[in-house]
Amino acid sequence: MNRKNLISAVIFILLAVLTFYVIFKGNDMEAVLESVKTLHPLYLCAAVFTAFFFVSAEGFMICYLLRALNYKTSAATCVKYSFVGFFFSGITPSATGGQPMQLYYMQKEGHKVSDSSVVLMTVAVIYKFVLVVMGIGILVFYYKPLADYLQGYLYLYYLGLFLNTLLVVILLFVMVSPKCFKGLVIGGEKLLQKLHILKNSGERTQKLIEMADQYHEAVLFFLKNKGKIFNVIAFTVVQRCSVFFLTWLIYKGLGLEGVSAFTVMSLQAAIYIAVDMLPLPGAQGITEMMYKTAFSQIFTGASLTASMCVTRGLNFYMVLIVSAFVAAWCHLKSRVRNVNQNNES
Repeated sequence: MNRKNLISAVIFILLAVLTFYVIFKGNDMEAVLESVKTLHPLYLCAAVFTAFFFVSAEGFMICYLLRALNYKTSAATCVKYSFVGFFFSGITPSATGGQPMQLYYMQKEGHKVSDSSVVLMTVAVIYKFVLVVMGIGILVFYYKPLADYLQGYLYLYYLGLFLNTLLVVILLFVMVSPKCFKGLVIGGEKLLQKLHILKNSGERTQKLIEMADQYHEAVLFFLKNKGKIFNVIAFTVVQRCSVFFLTWLIYKGLGLEGVSAFTVMSLQAAIYIAVDMLPLPGAQGITEMMYKTAFSQIFTGASLTASMCVTRGLNFYMVLIVSAFVAAWCHLKSRVRNVNQNNES
């Protein structure tokens, strides 16, 4: 883990401590624990499975796209990349650390940077695109209930929807414009040279230009194979809905009735959209506060805090801990590989 990621991890831990303090302050924790104990084991197991499916699904899509580019890679290897991405996204502001670390380990294991970049960007664009479409749909067809449930946080929903839409437009432009991508690559190299991080190298510049050309070729391949893109979009819809469905499983597991799955899933989707682009590691604090406001009319009494703890604990903290172990294993494996290569040379 580099210095930047280490700082992010420290900030993440501090935010976590502050979040737990604010959330639990003033709550009758005995009542909350009693509410958690009423959670049906079958629904809890289903929620745990759903949380891991959400992260693993990204790995399946990475595997599918890599194989489309004629890479012989296993689903297990690509699921590993998705857990690494989840960990570094979780501890960095606006989830900016995930893809660079995925790209790093993919390159270490023999995947071209150009192809890996296209695959990861395709997954990211489709992920954001599906989120934006869902967000617009909720806004158009579910506006009044949304405003009633979110109350003072409605402005965050607008902001999140706008930022996600803007990012989709930018990423699409970079993907389909070879001149833009090449300009970003070369411009980035020149900036790093001015900052004295990189030395001037004509050979490296040529390699970057070749990588940009290979990147564009991979983009064209996917544009010509729209069926594969459609399959990834369809699977992304299932993936996105799975994490929203997790909250519904907790609702049912606590023995509550009277609110539809659509309402619970729409509100959870709204929270994700609102906090997705905020510059807070793991969107900690704001996610929990929005949850308590949005679901205050659905989960009654101690079940509100109980449901928030279980839902957030499963779909973020539990998966983050597992992802940390996967990331540590990848780091150790990479160091061993480097040592062996140095010994051979």
